[in-house]
Amino acid sequence: MSKPFEKIGMEKLRAVVTTFYDRVFGDVMIGFMFQGKDKQHLIDREVELAAKFLGASNIEYRGLPLRTAHARHTIFGGHFERRLELLRQAMAAHDVDPEVRQAWIDHTNALRAQVTRDQGSECKDTGEDRAKLAIAPPPQTSDSIIKLGRK
Repeated sequence: MSKPFEKIGMEKLRAVVTTFYDRVFGDVMIGFMFQGKDKQHLIDREVELAAKFLGASNIEYRGLPLRTAHARHTIFGGHFERRLELLRQAMAAHDVDPEVRQAWIDHTNALRAQVTRDQGSECKDTGEDRAKLAIAPPPQTSDSIIKLGRK
């Protein structure tokens, strides 16, 4: 079995990370946390980190330990989940191999405790619940229906 890094390669990995940070910096929910930050520096460190855990043998991560790098920030589970969603979107935009996607998401989730301050903040997968809500018609009774045009 090949390493996930061999399936994505450095060029595509860098493209995904660049798209990801473009989305992060412009995001209405977490973009404020990146104001004044050096985007290229973050891209470079993220590429190194991702390449390393995806199995690249000739890449070294030169950034700070994650706990140290994020210690001065108040990052909660919701922020982490939003970042994860933006990462998923960036991977989808570049049609990243499903095995690579899963390895990347699993590794990112494993880092949650080093980044967030509210341990146990993991969101449950509500995709099925959202799907049910989207197709279920709202309950209606004769008392709840307002007839327009009557006074």
